[in-house]
Amino acid sequence: MSDVSVDAKKSAPDKGPGDNTRRRFLTVATSVVGAVGVAGAAVPFIASWNPSAKAKAAGADVEVDISNIEPGQLIRVMWRSKPVWIVRRPPEMLDSLSDHAELLKDPESEAEQQPPFAKNPYRSLKEEYLVLVGICTHLGCSPQYLKNGAFEEIVQGVENGFFCPCHGSKFDMAGRVFQNVPAPLNLVVPPYQYVNDNTIIIGSTAQEA
Repeated sequence: MSDVSVDAKKSAPDKGPGDNTRRRFLTVATSVVGAVGVAGAAVPFIASWNPSAKAKAAGADVEVDISNIEPGQLIRVMWRSKPVWIVRRPPEMLDSLSDHAELLKDPESEAEQQPPFAKNPYRSLKEEYLVLVGICTHLGCSPQYLKNGAFEEIVQGVENGFFCPCHGSKFDMAGRVFQNVPAPLNLVVPPYQYVNDNTIIIGSTAQEA
């Protein structure tokens, strides 16, 4: 019995360094393939934690360059699928805001249609630039911007403002609603802040300038 065992051991070929190298290679290769498989399975799972591009766009802040806006000009940008107006108001337009307070429903902006920083006669962070959500507070239409005396055909003695042709609502150059129109509230001032003198971010928490 013992002789057979000894002979069997002797008949088996010796394993040289080449066999050990091959064994190590196969072990490492198998481990790598397994790890790649686990990582590949994990990627879709981890990706599910992140919000979709559509979700990001729905709530993303919007940065706007205002350096090229001319006095009296209105530009439009989209924020959270809503039109936002930015108007550069010249001095004469700002001065006229105090001339018709008795014609307005909410001249002091008592209703919460603006951030705290915009609860002033200009309804803005800086007097010169008006930032409004361009949606009528009646049924969600988009008013027209009438300037250079065109608005006076709608409200006598007021040269500039916003008019909603759908149902006749009227707003002044601070977005304040006039009396005797269907719209119940002033236009909404969105949250925004200045990054510098030429750039604002709409949607971000506003800071006092």
